[in-house]
Amino acid sequence: MKEQNKPKKPIIGLALGSGSARGFAHIGVLKALGEMNIVPQVITGSSVGAFIGGVFISDALASFEESVCQLNWKDIVGLFDFNFSGGGIIMGDRLSKFLLKYLGEKNIQDFDIRFGAVSTELTTGREIWFQTGLLHDAVRASMSLPGLFAPVRINHQMLADGGIVNPVPVSICRAMGADIVIAINLNGDVVGKHFSSKQPKNIPIKWFESSEPDDKDKETLNPFKQRLIKGLKQSMQTVFSHRNGQKSKMPNMFDVLASSVNIMQDRITRSRMAIDPPDLLIEPRLSHVGWLEYYSANECIQEGYDCVWKNKAAIDKLLLTI
Repeated sequence: MKEQNKPKKPIIGLALGSGSARGFAHIGVLKALGEMNIVPQVITGSSVGAFIGGVFISDALASFEESVCQLNWKDIVGLFDFNFSGGGIIMGDRLSKFLLKYLGEKNIQDFDIRFGAVSTELTTGREIWFQTGLLHDAVRASMSLPGLFAPVRINHQMLADGGIVNPVPVSICRAMGADIVIAINLNGDVVGKHFSSKQPKNIPIKWFESSEPDDKDKETLNPFKQRLIKGLKQSMQTVFSHRNGQKSKMPNMFDVLASSVNIMQDRITRSRMAIDPPDLLIEPRLSHVGWLEYYSANECIQEGYDCVWKNKAAIDKLLLTI
């Protein structure tokens, strides 16, 4: 008698959404799934989701977690190289070096886990999927948030943040063969929310001096640009300072930018999930964590971890029904 074929084991995919500093929650999500002996065979990500997914497939999640949990304000500001001559107020060269430390120089296709990163082509608005090529380049392109980070040019394409077109990349996860898609949406409760008031006091202005133009540059800067740089630093210091629980009458530049992107990504996510819903949606509650609050890693990781365990019954039921 011929041996009966065993049923095919379902391919589990994980779609990691965008969310800037809230993206550290993805670390907790991956840790909790690992404790449940659930290892995704497909991982897709937009923006910070692409970064954390890339760190995971690079087997560097533990060292990365240890590092980010020790970040302080000086470390965070040190990653920002301000420049007004490019396509963003932060060039992103320092960020690229930080990414390279954990992603290495491997190609996406060299990993056992299938990986896809989403980016946006600025000239056409097309959604770009990175499934081959250097992992570092794919992640950097996916994290180029418009207005904040300068876009990246790859293969004659000008690329920006994947969250512009696909904040929670369920579609690419299915296209790459996932039978079950678990999606992590970090922006489900952020519309209308501003930066947290639970921030450290008195961030020294000298921490921003690394971006101060030297004397030669000052000679070439016009008065408008000098005022813009000064205003930017004041705005960032407001973000990086304690508000004593009081809301400003007028939100600063980063509040406006963050709120605008939050609204955009929330609407796009809702529309896309209505057409192509995941099999399970997990939404950590992190609306109080602002874009640049990378010092909140411990809190975000814990929330992602707890959120998965709260959904354990739904996860078990999903896996049993396939």
